[in-house]
Amino acid sequence: MIVLDTNIVLDLLVFDDPATPPLKEALDSRQLQWIATPAMREELVRVLAYPHIAARLAYYQLGVDAVLAAFDRQVQIVETAPRVSCVCKDPDDQKFIDLAVAHRALLLSKDHAVLRLKRRLLPLGVSTAPALAAATH
Repeated sequence: MIVLDTNIVLDLLVFDDPATPPLKEALDSRQLQWIATPAMREELVRVLAYPHIAARLAYYQLGVDAVLAAFDRQVQIVETAPRVSCVCKDPDDQKFIDLAVAHRALLLSKDHAVLRLKRRLLPLGVSTAPALAAATH
């Protein structure tokens, strides 16, 4: 299982980041099951409305509905996970950590506050990385 923070989701579904092809392949082939909560989807909706993101959507000729449809096709929505003892300095990122711990999932994030928790999350069954390729090496 894998949990993607919102920036990774944007890289995957909007920006076509060069680091995302291995992730896209793993999701498309069902080698990895992407899980998220309703709050994570709501955050994506909110972020897609930010002016600088809306400008990028227009540049890539993508609509919010198309991005959300791609999200909905690929993700399995699960219940919100209970808060864990490993607390992130950025409260917006806590939901990703909680879910990854609850499901012992790989957590992809570029957020430094999340990545700094790497050693504390390992004993809880969670590996963190900024990209799938970094997690598998």
